[in-house]
Amino acid sequence: MGLKSTIDQDIKQAMLAKNKEELEALRSIKSMILLAETEKGGAEELTAEAEGKILMKAAKQRKESAEIFQKENRTDLANRELFQLEIISRYLPKQLSTEEIKAAVADAVGKLGAKGPQDMGKVMGAVTKALAGQADGKQISEIVKQMLTA
Repeated sequence: MGLKSTIDQDIKQAMLAKNKEELEALRSIKSMILLAETEKGGAEELTAEAEGKILMKAAKQRKESAEIFQKENRTDLANRELFQLEIISRYLPKQLSTEEIKAAVADAVGKLGAKGPQDMGKVMGAVTKALAGQADGKQISEIVKQMLTA
């Protein structure tokens, strides 16, 4: 079952349960999927990879918004964003641990023969492609920077 049909089923369940917050989060995910489908021409279904990118983008937006709201002491809005992030996280692929990311970065550094910070772009390109949807780009960047400057 594709992500879109799974979301549709979950929307129906949220409607029956009268869970407005969850319904709002699910509808926002569905609207992002529909927008992506119509951008490409409408006829084709999104690939699992494209769906993953949409979810990662949505999760990143919610996380950043929550951080901004917390800085501004708007806990009501921050809590809403964090709840939506929790809903979106249900559909994301399993996220890798820091150790797993470090292992992937070390592998890429070894394969590419990266020596220092000047090789960060090459390593980042390889690692982000390999770990697409399984790790946050910011976290990957920090680990690559640590390994190449150490």
